[in-house]
Amino acid sequence: MPYKEREITKLYYTMGEVTEMFQVNASQIRFYEREFEILQPKKNKKGNRLFSPEDVENLKIIFHLVKDKGYTLSGAKDHLKTNKTEIKENQKVIDSLEKLKKFLLEVKDQL
Repeated sequence: MPYKEREITKLYYTMGEVTEMFQVNASQIRFYEREFEILQPKKNKKGNRLFSPEDVENLKIIFHLVKDKGYTLSGAKDHLKTNKTEIKENQKVIDSLEKLKKFLLEVKDQL
């Protein structure tokens, strides 16, 4: 049986890693941190933000609502308060579909 790499998940992501994931400035991440209660990164002794995987998932949800769906910030806040579990389930489906798309594109490139 061939060796298969395990996917390594980090406990915390730095601000630089998060800004690279979302292709935005750090100021936008800090702004969303102030605006949305759902986003609560930890800070180390130096004051650097450390984002948990849950924080990254919450950021995905926020970006999806604001950028893709076109919600205003206040509209996104209200929507998150009323439909939190439904939104998280939808985000999981979106993530799995994106992984499937990536895999299929890799298979296509190998053909």
